[in-house]
Parts: sequence; C-alpha cells; structure tokens
Amino acid sequence: MAGPASTSKVAPTRLRQVALVAKNLDETRRLMTKIFGVDVIYEDPLVAKWGLKNFLLPLGGEIIEVCSPFQPGTTAGRLINKRGGDGGYMIIMQTGDASARRNYIESNKLGRVIWTHDSDHSVAVQYHPKGVKGGVIPELDSHTPTKEHPNPVTERFSPWHALGPIKNYPQHLEAMKNASALKLVGVVCRLEAGDVDAEAASRQWEELFGVGRVRDLVGFTNARLGFVRGLPGQQEGIHSITVGVEGKERMEKILAAAREEGLCGDGYFTMCGIRWYLTDTGSPKKV
Repeated sequence: MAGPASTSKVAPTRLRQVALVAKNLDETRRLMTKIFGVDVIYEDPLVAKWGLKNFLLPLGGEIIEVCSPFQPGTTAGRLINKRGGDGGYMIIMQTGDASARRNYIESNKLGRVIWTHDSDHSVAVQYHPKGVKGGVIPELDSHTPTKEHPNPVTERFSPWHALGPIKNYPQHLEAMKNASALKLVGVVCRLEAGDVDAEAASRQWEELFGVGRVRDLVGFTNARLGFVRGLPGQQEGIHSITVGVEGKERMEKILAAAREEGLCGDGYFTMCGIRWYLTDTGSPKKV
C-alpha cells in the first residue's frame, strides 16, 4: 500500500507578496510611496492582534507589505532587534490549491504549519521558517477560481485576500491597474553563514512548495527567487528585490526620487534594509 506522496509535483506558482519589517512605519511609507509613485492600497486592521501595524503597496498585481510592531514580543520586533534594523520578513506565494500542498508537506513531514486561514474565497497557510533556506517565513496561499476569475494564479490583477474583504475588490483592481507600470520580477535571499549551496536551496523550495526551478533559481510564473552564499556577520534573509518598470522615463523618476533621499548605491538603492534593483520591461502598455 502506498504511503505518503514521495515525489513533489510542480504546479504554477506566483510570487504574489513580499513582506518587510520596519521600525518606523510612517517614514518607510513616505519613502516607498514617493519613490515608486504609487499610493498605499490597503492597511490591514487585523494584524493588530499580533501587535503589528502595516501598509500594502501595489506593484501592478503584486504586493509589497511593510509591518511594524507597536508592542513588545512580536516576531517582527525580534527580527528588527536581531538584525539591528529593517529588513525582510515573509515570502507569500499563490498556487492553485494550498490545502493540497499542505497535505503533501505534512504527510511527508517536510514542514510545520504555524498559521492558517480558510474562507469561502481563499486558503492561506504559513510555515515555520526553521530549516527553510533563505531566512524568511514562507506562506503558500490559494484563491478559489470563479467564473469571473477562472485562473487566479496567472491573472495579473486577480483578487487577493491580503487586501481585505472581497467586496472591496473593485477599488483594489483600480489601484493595481494604476500601478501597472510596475511589477515584481525578482527576489534574492542570503543564506545563513557558511551555506554556499544556492542550488540546494532552490531544490528545497521546489520540493516543499512545488515551484519549478532552473538550477539555482526558483521559477515563479511572474518572478524568480535566487540565493546568495551566507557570509560571516551577514544575517540571512531577503537581500534584494528587483522591480520591473515600464519605460525609461518612469525608471528615471524612481531613481531621481531615491537619489533625492540619499538612498542610491552602485546600480541600486537601499530602502527598508533591502537593496532595490530596477529593470526596464519595455514601453508602457494599456491595461
């Protein structure tokens, strides 16, 4: 008789949201909205039960979330103290069936669930970061297909549960389309000190979460996740984020705003403890 599934089935998976932590939420909000030229799409009142405040910023149909603790004893606060400042927090993915993937992970004892939320529209499953290469809390979610949204993973502006009640989708759709010149195209995580095997990290994410990969890169439907070797004195976690920008004029505006704030380095700018790279994705398109 067959036991738990022994092979990992790869399924189309989207990198839908990246969460960061910041000590000063208001200042980080000011910087992000100024530099990227888009407005906050949502503030989630429900995170208050974990001692957090947040805001969510659209990059087209993807989301950058920034959380900040307002009381002691939070995971976000411990991360800030451990790193000595702002930085990465979570990688949140979207697949076709998060419940089925959870069953696979638990039946094969590959990971431990630390939080889950089910609704009529979506399933969200968060896993303990211990043992998961990359130094982030991984979350794998799914949305129930509907007549209006039959392929929520591949539909760029599909509903997303982190933006609040589904009834508010029309206004969120407008906000995502207003930010359509931007898209999340890449994230790089630093491994823990002494770990130099980026390909082993990508294999682990493929096995755990069913995301395809090519050698040392995890291949989402919309973006790539890579890893860099761990170095002494460098904390593991999100090292950089790459944002695709439509049009050189828009890109220059972003870089000019970052320069004005004194954030620019050699080919990147630093914000919320993360290096941000830009890549030109071509001429602006109508949506």
